[in-house]
Amino acid sequence: MMLFHGVVNSGTVPVLEKVLAYTEARHRMLTENIANIDTPGYKARQLNVPAFQNALKEALSKRQGDRSPLHVRGTSEFQEGASGRLEVAPTEEPAENILFHDRTNMRIEKQMAMLAENTLMHQIAADRLKGRFDSLMTAIRGRVS
Repeated sequence: MMLFHGVVNSGTVPVLEKVLAYTEARHRMLTENIANIDTPGYKARQLNVPAFQNALKEALSKRQGDRSPLHVRGTSEFQEGASGRLEVAPTEEPAENILFHDRTNMRIEKQMAMLAENTLMHQIAADRLKGRFDSLMTAIRGRVS
């Protein structure tokens, strides 16, 4: 069991898990923003991507070896729960000095662009994680397919 834990929790796997958890939460938030585009008074929420990326870089630089746990320093928007899972709390998006006639603060074009960017980031992380597990399966089977 210890060997399996070491294989699964080493290398890029913990990083990719954090990225997938973050992009999944951000996807939910962005789709809520888009779904509420016509809701009077709704204020768009956001997650600060550069802050997450910086926290991830910092966690990687402090990591003691390839198999040690990856602990991401939390902010007001995201933190690790007791189980090590990433928990997020989006904040209200600044209005950029514009409130529309219905008192909302968002543009659909901006939300859709952020959703597309987030989807791409999620897909890249998922593909990398799949590649890692495909390599493990090849090693377990003992043959190249």
